[in-house]
Amino acid sequence: MINFEYLNPTKVFFGKDTESKTGEILKSEGAKKVLLHYGSGSVKETKLLDRIIKSLKENNIEYVEFGGVQANPTLGFVKKGIEICKSEGIDFILAVGGGSVIDSAKGISMGVKYNGDIWDFFVYKAVPLEALPAGAVLTIAAAGSETSNACILTNEENMQKYSINHDVQRLRFAIMNPELTYTLPAYQTACGVVDILSHVIERYFTSVDHVDLTDRLCEATMKTVIKTGPIALREPNNYDARAELMLAGSLAHNGVLSTGRINDFGSHAIGHVLSAKYNIAHGATLAIVLPAWMKFVYKHDVARFVRFACKVWNVKNDNADDERTVLDGISQMEAFFKSVGMPTRLSDAGIKEDEINDLAKLCFKRADTIGKFAELKEAEVIKILRLAAQNV
Repeated sequence: MINFEYLNPTKVFFGKDTESKTGEILKSEGAKKVLLHYGSGSVKETKLLDRIIKSLKENNIEYVEFGGVQANPTLGFVKKGIEICKSEGIDFILAVGGGSVIDSAKGISMGVKYNGDIWDFFVYKAVPLEALPAGAVLTIAAAGSETSNACILTNEENMQKYSINHDVQRLRFAIMNPELTYTLPAYQTACGVVDILSHVIERYFTSVDHVDLTDRLCEATMKTVIKTGPIALREPNNYDARAELMLAGSLAHNGVLSTGRINDFGSHAIGHVLSAKYNIAHGATLAIVLPAWMKFVYKHDVARFVRFACKVWNVKNDNADDERTVLDGISQMEAFFKSVGMPTRLSDAGIKEDEINDLAKLCFKRADTIGKFAELKEAEVIKILRLAAQNV
């Protein structure tokens, strides 16, 4: 286990009807004029926005609405939000939605406090030192952005999608009512399931030894998602399944599972390129990339992949053939992705094999290598994407 520092100041309000306390919570944070930030309309259709506005008014909190966040939030949209905050004298940002809305809110919160171009943070030209306070009412179990220090934005001008991790952008609070996820389309629920699993997998595959506790926490989180994800798809109003997924989403990305470890996140870097170029949902890109990544890198640490197969996917250990055990585990994971309606090949998402070389190049606009468990260069990413194109 390596040395680590851990900070997570985000206060979580979890459970039924917690969104009704939004105004009260904001008042306790000293908010007086809030940017009410949300997506494309579902929060209006479900009347969630009405309930939140009612709570704001009851607590004498002014607000300015800024809706329209799309999946894979863009830099240009965030810049509009920054200008609104500055011109309106906003002192707090409230994100109502999922990871895309929260990431957009985080980008705005950092940009308000920075005199330069916020993209400077994403290309490592500057480091954010402060941010406007922000909170969230979560409506999807997936990204874990509600309790993470991560923010992901897409620069639509050059099709670059990058993430940054800084504690200044952690939210003050996250309101998490599993009931708010009941109305999600099955596809979004499934994307969330894969997203949660991927966040754990990126931490689980580490080169650091003697991390037994977090190994077991990772395995328990993954097994919970594998069990409850299909239940939520079959029974959308199953509170218990939705609650397990929502809690797992936060635990997967709030930093606890990273303690003492070195994370990989090479698959995420490849997935971000697919999202940026084709506007594919993040979870769907990871369902395509992760099996291919595993098939390419498993020989880097066969024993860890054997453990993954046996502990997470209940594969019977073939002691005479470790490779068979590993490949069975990858096959089980791939079958699970398919069972929840996710693509597992580039062709499933309409991506042609002759685009692979160009896609690989896009992975290295910011760094010479990606991934930590197995460092990847352009040639390796090409091989991974070719595996993702195979129909076997």
